[in-house]
Amino acid sequence: MSGLTHFDDQGQAHMVDVSMKPVTDRTAVAEGCVVMTAETLALITEGRAKKGDVLGVARLAGIMAAKKTADLIPLCHPLPITKVALDLTPDPALPGIRVTATVKTGGQTGVEMEALTAVSVACLTIYDMVKAVEKGMRIEGIRLKLKEGGKSGRWEAE
Repeated sequence: MSGLTHFDDQGQAHMVDVSMKPVTDRTAVAEGCVVMTAETLALITEGRAKKGDVLGVARLAGIMAAKKTADLIPLCHPLPITKVALDLTPDPALPGIRVTATVKTGGQTGVEMEALTAVSVACLTIYDMVKAVEKGMRIEGIRLKLKEGGKSGRWEAE
């Protein structure tokens, strides 16, 4: 299991001990999108969705999800998150909504999972709020774009 930090020498899953790691500023940025028809996108951007403010609710859902990541992902550490920001941008070229989450902490482990969870739940919330008009929407491209801080420093996706 070389290189897999969530497994011990016997191959058993465990929470990584970060107690000896220094506290550093850490940031992670993740992205994803919800692809839909132009008509569904117009429904959202014009504020005509029957369930209300789709992007506002999705933003709040993403923020809440980032704060609950350790409750959802078994081996994640609960972290003192200092910032969660979601950018939900309508993109007529998709057509759909592009979702970007930025999460920050000062801690002993990174916030990549929190950023990915925020994007995932925001995308799921968009789907939930307009699924009555379009069940064929696709959630795509959820990935880590950037991480900064800690021993490995800065990493950015190509």
